[in-house]
Amino acid sequence: MKIYFCGSIRGGRDLALRYEHIIAMLQTYGQVLTEHVGSDEVIQSKDRMMSDREIHDRDMEWIRESDLLIADVTVPSLGVGYEIGRAIEMGKPVLCLYDATTNKSLSAMIAGSEGLDVKLYRSEKEIEAILEEFFNLYAPHRTSGSS
Repeated sequence: MKIYFCGSIRGGRDLALRYEHIIAMLQTYGQVLTEHVGSDEVIQSKDRMMSDREIHDRDMEWIRESDLLIADVTVPSLGVGYEIGRAIEMGKPVLCLYDATTNKSLSAMIAGSEGLDVKLYRSEKEIEAILEEFFNLYAPHRTSGSS
């Protein structure tokens, strides 16, 4: 299973450590094509060396290649919204995770979309349960730790 994970990069790195933890959880379900989202060091050393066009084209190819998309939408990001929209257009299953303890408002374009599944969480333990439920729907024959 190939997984496209997205979270805010240029919109704010407030949750970079959480993204890193989510990516580690996702790696038990398959190959995460976007591991760099959890690493400020990788973003600084590699992505900052690429043009905006190169980043766009690479990420679009990864979305096409992926089986599904999972996004943390807690920190507002135009790029994440764009990626979600494109994945919906491609018919990919989309899960949006949103921290219910934040003081940020969730976009109505995400909250109101029938093309994706929005789940609120308050802890990493809740994220684990949400991911398990999601993958049981979209990868029901998976055994723990396989890819």
